Amino acid sequence: MNASDRTPADLLRSALAADPARPLVTFYDDATGERVELSVATFANWVAKTANLLQGEMSAEPGERLALLVPAHWQSAVWLLACSSVGVVADIGGDPAAADHVVAGPGRFEDGLACRGERIALSLAPMGRRFTTPPAGWADYAVEVPSQGDRFAPYAPVDPEAEALTVAGVSMTGAELVDRARADARRLGLEAGGRVLSGLGYDTWEGVGTGLFAPLAAGASVVLCRNLGELSDDGLAKRVESERVSLTVR
Repeated sequence: MNASDRTPADLLRSALAADPARPLVTFYDDATGERVELSVATFANWVAKTANLLQGEMSAEPGERLALLVPAHWQSAVWLLACSSVGVVADIGGDPAAADHVVAGPGRFEDGLACRGERIALSLAPMGRRFTTPPAGWADYAVEVPSQGDRFAPYAPVDPEAEALTVAGVSMTGAELVDRARADARRLGLEAGGRVLSGLGYDTWEGVGTGLFAPLAAGASVVLCRNLGELSDDGLAKRVESERVSLTVR
C-alpha cells in the first residue's frame, strides 16, 4: 500500500487505485443466512454515497462527532470510512446525547433519540433493505443514500492529525489509526491478497482493527461474520475453505 497514506480514507483510495475489482468486505450473518460480497470498487461507491449524505444532507462538518450504534456489519464499515472521508469523528458505541449526529441499528433507536442532530436508521436487514415503516424520529438510510452522488470530494481537506475514531473509550487521530492498523497487519502476518475471517464485534479496537482497518492497510480483505456462534465447527471449516481464509480471529 501507499506509504504516504495518513487517514483511513487514504487507505481506501490506494486500495481502489491498486485493484478495484478484488473483494474487500465479505459479510455473513449466521442468524439470517445473509452473505454480501463487496469489491473495493463497490465498497468505495457506498462510502462515497454515504459521505455525500453525511456532508450534504446531514450538514456534518470536520470535527463533529457521530455516535455509531451498530454491530459489526458491512454498513458499519461503510460509515466508518465515510466519517473518515468527511473528517467526522466516528464514536463507536458513543453517547448519542454528546454527539452531533447518530447512526443506529435495531435495538438502539430509543437510545439514539437523545441526539439532537441528524439521526439515520439502518435496518441491518438482508441486502440493506428499507424499513416497512422507519422508526419515529429517524431517517431511513436505505431511502436516503441511493440518490447520493457516486463521487465524493470533501469541502475541506481532512487533517490526519485530527481525531478520527473513538472506540472503547480510546480516541485516535487518522494518522494514529493508520499506524496502528499497519502495526496490527504486521503482527497478524497479513499480506496483500490475504483473507482474514473475523467473528469479533466492532466495540473494541481489536474487533474493528482486525475486522476492517488492518486488512485495508495490508491490501488484504475481510470475511466479517456476525452471529458466528450460530455456525457449527464443520460449517466454519467449510467457510474457511470456500472463502480461502488465511487467518481466523474469533
